[in-house]
Amino acid sequence: MLRKIILLSLFSLALSPAFSQVQRKVSLYLFSQYNKTLSDQTKGNNPWGFGLGLQATANTKTKLKPMLEVTGDWYQEDDKVLRLNPDGSFPVKDNTVNEMINVFAGATCSPIPEVYTMISAGPSFIGDKVLLGIKPTVGFYFSKSQRITAKLAYINIFNRDKLSGKDFGTLSFGVGIKLL
Repeated sequence: MLRKIILLSLFSLALSPAFSQVQRKVSLYLFSQYNKTLSDQTKGNNPWGFGLGLQATANTKTKLKPMLEVTGDWYQEDDKVLRLNPDGSFPVKDNTVNEMINVFAGATCSPIPEVYTMISAGPSFIGDKVLLGIKPTVGFYFSKSQRITAKLAYINIFNRDKLSGKDFGTLSFGVGIKLL
């Protein structure tokens, strides 16, 4: 009789976490990131930046999951060189990227549990301008629990410079930790 009680107790303790764990509806990650400027009219004035970001992903049962990402990046290095407009005229105001805030929405897909891809787009705030940006991303999780992740992304901000029609392009590497 005592053996049955002990066995039943161990069995119920072993199964109780399986029934009490409910998957959250949203996963939230806090990211630290480094950006390397690849293309820009004033690339020398903003060759790299760093920042923080929050990424929220809806935990649905489908392969494509909606996501929202808000990032803020600061570009501190500056070579202090005045860059003329493409037509040779002096710029009316400083065209350097000092900070960039992105609010991107899109979808994520995990072909296998440890790897994910994302595509997102939305407004990018650079100085006093609001521009359209797009961000394709590939990332991976360091463990099956998906607590820590790393991702590599390309951020393209369209028509940052109206005179030359050039885009702002940066390669972004981020490491994130799961908050929810």
